[in-house]
Amino acid sequence: MAAFSAWFWNERFWLPHNVTWADLADPAPGVEYPKAGHLFAAFPLALGIFAVRILFERCIAGPCARSLHIQPGIGRRAQPNAVLEKVFTSITQNPDSRHLDGLSKQLDWEVRKVQRWFRHRRNQDKPSTHTKFCESMWRFTFYSCIFTYGLRFLWQVSTQSDLFRCTCLSLQVMTPGLYHYYVTELAFYWSLMFSQFTDIKRKDFLIMFIHHLATVSLISFSYVNNMTRVGSLVMCVHDASDFLLEAGKLANYAKYQRLCDFLFIVFSAAFFITRLVVYPVWVLNSTLFESWAIVGPYPSWWLFNFLLLVLQVLHIIWFYLIARIAVKAMLRGKVSNDVRSDIESSSGEEADTPTGGPRAFSHPPKGENGTRSHCVAAKDGVQNHSSW
Repeated sequence: MAAFSAWFWNERFWLPHNVTWADLADPAPGVEYPKAGHLFAAFPLALGIFAVRILFERCIAGPCARSLHIQPGIGRRAQPNAVLEKVFTSITQNPDSRHLDGLSKQLDWEVRKVQRWFRHRRNQDKPSTHTKFCESMWRFTFYSCIFTYGLRFLWQVSTQSDLFRCTCLSLQVMTPGLYHYYVTELAFYWSLMFSQFTDIKRKDFLIMFIHHLATVSLISFSYVNNMTRVGSLVMCVHDASDFLLEAGKLANYAKYQRLCDFLFIVFSAAFFITRLVVYPVWVLNSTLFESWAIVGPYPSWWLFNFLLLVLQVLHIIWFYLIARIAVKAMLRGKVSNDVRSDIESSSGEEADTPTGGPRAFSHPPKGENGTRSHCVAAKDGVQNHSSW
């Protein structure tokens, strides 16, 4: 373990040539630098955020949903059937015509009745509008609060120095405000990883799990490497559009379609400005060129900037998907579906092929999300989420 630790924390990988771990471990009086051990505080905080979320959804979001006539009612459940349940859980959730014919003969049911059973069974595992409203309200509240805090903190920093300059200096001081901002963001994404295993599983479960893991890794990496100034900028840039996305979804679930469409337009504009203008023109310019002139490149510098460039490529892809959604919205008059969790419907009970469910504010990815989904990719990048 000692050999592994020495290899992993090699100074020549993590730090510029003129900086050592001793410089960071023994700062001047009143000065504090980031340390890997600080990040352990995120775990108890993540559990606290998870508990707050549960209370928030039950005591605040739930009553708000009911006041908007969004009831937690359960849709039609499939009648118990051991044969079909085994096929559903072990073979396929959407059988083709060959399977349908075989099951129809085995059970002496009409093919449409078998189709109907599978449709009801699939919908049974999908979250209700009430559940989605509560989840979006929680995210909207958190993103609004953390964005306000981050913007206020960065505004204070900008009064002391150029906000977008020298974002990769390893000897930049860790302030209490920056520490709280970082640990809170990190704890939130740890809480999302916890909640994924208790929430109703959706189509993009694996994608979102990878997204949250990548976000946690990037935040932790930038903190340990003392690239916290650029990290705080990146988090704030992403949070700037995330709360608008969740606000639009809330409007859609409450059936305020005009407000939903307006918020989608505002969200699209904010996404473009923050991620395709501010992020590359100021943030990447500082991390790539200004930091090169100040401290020069070193291994972790190359890795960090590579990840930031990959993120910019994802921004372009996500905005393309958002633009496609916007064009379809203008043609149809409504924002298109959120494919993660729509409830399948049929005209009458006999549609041979289930159609798309109720309209939902599409949720492009948060990052890295690397890719969540609207079309699996639009959806979270925009998530979150939309984050790193």
